[in-house]
Amino acid sequence: MDTTQLLKGVLDLAVLAVVRDEDGYGYDIVRRLREAGIGDVGDASVYGTLRRLYSAGALSSYVVPSDGGPHRKYYAITTQGKHMLDEQIGTWSQFAVAMSGLLAPHVPTSAKGAPGAPTPHPLFHPPVNPTGILTEGAQR
Repeated sequence: MDTTQLLKGVLDLAVLAVVRDEDGYGYDIVRRLREAGIGDVGDASVYGTLRRLYSAGALSSYVVPSDGGPHRKYYAITTQGKHMLDEQIGTWSQFAVAMSGLLAPHVPTSAKGAPGAPTPHPLFHPPVNPTGILTEGAQR
């Protein structure tokens, strides 16, 4: 499956999640996204997302001098960005539960894991929401 279209819909969420706990500069954010498993993310897409989130007030920026090259522009999440991230996490969680419910009956046996395997594929076990209560229709 080509993940390009999926990535377009969640790049804001992914970038905000990456800078939630630690500020970062452009290429550092790209690297952290790739390390998290979003290997298809392009540099230009991330830089565009950073500019858009900054313009929307979700990120602030500051410059740090560098001894070995040009100064680096770091991005930090703002209070507004944290609210935006919380809202998007809720939306994503509901969407993931709905998609898991749609796909679960049609998953090939190989994707479900071997019989008796201790940890089934996470796609088919929806995450618990922040309150610790499973979303309606979700099963453990």
